[in-house]
Amino acid sequence: MRDNKRDNAELRKISIEENFITNQPASLLYKQGNTRIICTAVFNEKVPFFAKSEKKGWISAEYGMLPGSTGKQRFVRERGGRMDKRNIEIQRFVGRSLRNIIDLKKIKDFNIFLDMDVIQADGGTRCASINSGVIALKKLLKHLVFENKLFEVPEFKTMAAVSIGIKDGEILADIDFEEDFNIDADLNIVSNEDGNVIEVTGFAEESSIPKDLFFKAIDLGIEKNNEIINILKNHL
Repeated sequence: MRDNKRDNAELRKISIEENFITNQPASLLYKQGNTRIICTAVFNEKVPFFAKSEKKGWISAEYGMLPGSTGKQRFVRERGGRMDKRNIEIQRFVGRSLRNIIDLKKIKDFNIFLDMDVIQADGGTRCASINSGVIALKKLLKHLVFENKLFEVPEFKTMAAVSIGIKDGEILADIDFEEDFNIDADLNIVSNEDGNVIEVTGFAEESSIPKDLFFKAIDLGIEKNNEIINILKNHL
């Protein structure tokens, strides 16, 4: 039993409050444990030149942590176009993942922006951002159909992401901040409803990971993502 009273393979409680911002049709408050993210999806019809030349649309993500969201450290709000390198890395991670959901050629006239604002952080914010983005993206696509800008919602491959930690040879699912702070190795695993892996990022801190333990962690990540996918589908 972990210090947070969860079994090693147990997810934190997930809840989703849709239409969190009343003037945005694709918005939600996503909670996973004590991590809370406001996610919105908006669009314009100015497709990036590199996508337009390939006759496809684009999906990108913007990620940020509000000052005070960690409770222990005060992040200075980014101003004047400056951006924290960690935020840039996370945005690319989230954007790459979410571009796997649909065939971008089916939205060739649209540039979709997913904004993830972390209002309270307790570990796993990049994975929670992906999970919230799945809901917001589907809601926006439905809205585009409603507005007669799309004929139909493109085929949609639901995905999820989860953080997996390794500590003293044990594999822990959906680690929170305290666990992440003291972990031996940390993996972020993204997979879709077919069980296919989309991306794995991670590192080992002052130790290495045995190969068999690494693959067990991947398997657990896919298993936990399937649980999250079932939760997300109830909101799709």
